[in-house]
Amino acid sequence: MTTEPAAAGKGLRPARTNATRQKLFDASMELIGERGAAGVTVDEIAAAAGVSKGTVYYNFGSKSELIAQLLRHGVDILKARLLEAADSGGTGRDPLLAMEAMIGQAMDFMAEYPSFARLWVSENWRIPSEWQGTFSVLRSELLEVIGQAVEKVAAAYPVDDSVSRGSLETAIFGACFVVGLDRQTYNPERTRDQSVAAIMAIMRGYVLREPAPRG
Repeated sequence: MTTEPAAAGKGLRPARTNATRQKLFDASMELIGERGAAGVTVDEIAAAAGVSKGTVYYNFGSKSELIAQLLRHGVDILKARLLEAADSGGTGRDPLLAMEAMIGQAMDFMAEYPSFARLWVSENWRIPSEWQGTFSVLRSELLEVIGQAVEKVAAAYPVDDSVSRGSLETAIFGACFVVGLDRQTYNPERTRDQSVAAIMAIMRGYVLREPAPRG
């Protein structure tokens, strides 16, 4: 199992099984979505997941470490989906289409786990945050995946070199969370494709010229 570097400030114990971790993740996200991380107890998380409180403490040590590990678990799910979308279609695939597929997967993740997105948005920019080190590590991992996709676009198309690559990656990253969460919370009538198209407008603005459509 992937563990965080010591720089993240969390010496986490690995969960006994992926199934236990997923049950705790699902239960925690539902409860946190209702009351926020501070308003949820380990007893409530354990009861909702159908495990004992001792199991939670054995695997994670404390509520703080439980939340940190659940953030890791959620990012692992999202990152795996992004990488799968980026790799589908083979090496000859248009990198803009690959980016579009990645953003679509991000929208699907936000729809499936809206409470994770709320936790991320509410805590990620809070200073100080109890999980600031954890967020820093996980944010860097997701930005690296996005950065690799942007790099492939830049290799295939003429792009605007005046645009900061880091700022572009951050804009796409932030838009996925905010647009996905806004759709779930305030605008459920918006379709997945509309949300993806809005975020892709950022990427298409970076590309100076796309091939003319055939026909």
